Amino acid sequence: MSTREASSEQDPIIENRDQLVAPMQGGEKPKDDWRIGTEHEKLVYKREDFRAPSYDEPCGIRDVLMNLREFGWEPVEENGSVIALKGQDGAVSLEPAGQLELSGAPLKNLHETCAETGRHLQQVKAIGEHCGIGFLGLGMWPDKTREELPVMPKGRYEIMMRHMPKVGSLGLDMMLRTCTIQVNLDYSNEADMAQKFRVGLALQPLATALFANSPFTEGKPNGYLSYRSHIWSDTDPHRTGMLPFVFDDGFGYERWVDYMLDVPMYFVFRDGKYIDAAGQSFRDFLEGKLPALPGERPTQSDWWDHLSTAFPEVRLKSFLEMRGADGGPWSRICALPALWVGLLYDQGALDAAWDLVKDWSMEEREALRDNAPKLGLDTPLPGGGTMQDLGGDVLAIARQGLKSRNALNSSGDNETGFLETLDEIVASGKVPAQRLLDRFHGEWNGDVSRVYKYSF
Repeated sequence: MSTREASSEQDPIIENRDQLVAPMQGGEKPKDDWRIGTEHEKLVYKREDFRAPSYDEPCGIRDVLMNLREFGWEPVEENGSVIALKGQDGAVSLEPAGQLELSGAPLKNLHETCAETGRHLQQVKAIGEHCGIGFLGLGMWPDKTREELPVMPKGRYEIMMRHMPKVGSLGLDMMLRTCTIQVNLDYSNEADMAQKFRVGLALQPLATALFANSPFTEGKPNGYLSYRSHIWSDTDPHRTGMLPFVFDDGFGYERWVDYMLDVPMYFVFRDGKYIDAAGQSFRDFLEGKLPALPGERPTQSDWWDHLSTAFPEVRLKSFLEMRGADGGPWSRICALPALWVGLLYDQGALDAAWDLVKDWSMEEREALRDNAPKLGLDTPLPGGGTMQDLGGDVLAIARQGLKSRNALNSSGDNETGFLETLDEIVASGKVPAQRLLDRFHGEWNGDVSRVYKYSF
């Protein structure tokens, strides 16, 4: 989740609707300036007993952050606590229970983004060797209860944790127990954004299946392949889901603004602190009627903050975020951006992908979203076939899209090699979670702690 810093820069009051549309319009870029931003989270554990370290303990989460300074990272503080780092490779931040996230820099090609991922993992491994810390690439803690997990000292998390139980039964699990991989991508104009949004949203269930990697809860199989994805179905219906309006004629920036104005608020950030505004209305805020700040009207930064508090399967800010994948190891961190760049950054591939999904009804899209977390590549498709069949077609389109980009590394290789791990998944029909379950029922003899040897 986002890390907010106080700023001394002038922050204009929102006076008109154009300022609400501005972040999305401001994201428009010519194709030559399109970039790839990859975000990935990992579970942090103590090697001696597999527990989740607290923030304050020796060689705990704070010390992990502070030790990363030796690689050039600069601390970001909130109320005297280091809660993030800034550097050339983007930002390192904390999820609510100490999950460590790299929000990577915007990069030109997949060779650069995978190299960035490699640098980050090498750095945290080096810190882990010193501190007796390990890092696990899964979509969810395989064995921890909520009560066994620490909470990081970030003000927005306190507010969200109070609010979550009021709007769903699994929101605290989302915050405390899950990990994801995300990809942030650019668009050239409103029409390009809309087409990419629709393709990305329609195909998120496929990404959920391919990257499904959260089959355990509190030491036992949970009946899902991506329980992380299932958790989002009962987190908060006001800010999650498949967003039917995205597929309506005329969808664009204005419609996204209307959606975001209907998303209840979490907080307002003032003077370095978070003010609880959970459940209150940004529309009221625009009129100076916010109960949390009577008489005040929102600034541009308040709107940016609010844009970060919706969690649908695809999210629009000044770029598009693809949000459907479970956390995983290095190869799959590189594979997710390869999938979406191949599909969305070449017009021929984008058109071909849209042809695959454009005739699905909203009910069929919702059914794919509901079934993929449990059935994976066995999820039935509208009109026949399974998600495995769709995976083969989509990977072929993505591969052609990457070939057309012709982004070569120093050895003359294009970007298609980053899809190979997904090719293997589709060919076998077995998603990562199914391989973990096979081990659990076989060589692990029902001992889920064996999963910790599958660290990054």
